[in-house]
Amino acid sequence: MEQECADNSVVLCRSCDLVISKRALPSGVRALCPRCHTTLYDTPYCSINGMLALCLTALLFLLPANVLPVLELHFLGSVRTTTIIEGAMAVSNQGYWIVGIAVLVSAVIAPALLILSVLFQILIIKYRLNSPFFRDILKRLLSYQGLLAQLSMLEIFMISILVSVFQLSDFADIFLGMGTFCFAMLFLVTLFLQREYNLEHMWGVLDE
Repeated sequence: MEQECADNSVVLCRSCDLVISKRALPSGVRALCPRCHTTLYDTPYCSINGMLALCLTALLFLLPANVLPVLELHFLGSVRTTTIIEGAMAVSNQGYWIVGIAVLVSAVIAPALLILSVLFQILIIKYRLNSPFFRDILKRLLSYQGLLAQLSMLEIFMISILVSVFQLSDFADIFLGMGTFCFAMLFLVTLFLQREYNLEHMWGVLDE
């Protein structure tokens, strides 16, 4: 393994201990030590076009995942449906408004802002919008990227849906609708997007 210094902008060669400035690389390219030609690092991120496709796919599932019912319960002749937003509002109406706000932020607002943030970053880089105005926007988006990633907790709500289905299946008939499918797809696409996204590389592009 190469040794990285406290400053993530430089890397230390594991063979000759040469300190080298770390720069953004095109997809599929490796950085070599100029002294001993040892491989330093490569590009473990998806291409710009690949991340753009993931962003557009996530946006496609975002609206139906939040407005379509994720669960449909049939109990003693009555039918009840609920969406993610309705669930957050129901919790707030019961007096647990802090929990309701947390659900709304982590399951709806933060994931939407995260996807839009990555999308704008990709568009600025893809179309080489190098004016000071767009560079300032890119810098601000990168500054908040880590916070948005921490606030987005789609996996917790995906697990909650599965747990609810198993717990309620003994008392009522549970049906999973299109909202469940869209939410699951949104979770998977966002998961792949966060896996391929490399914040350090994006900062390197800004420095370049």
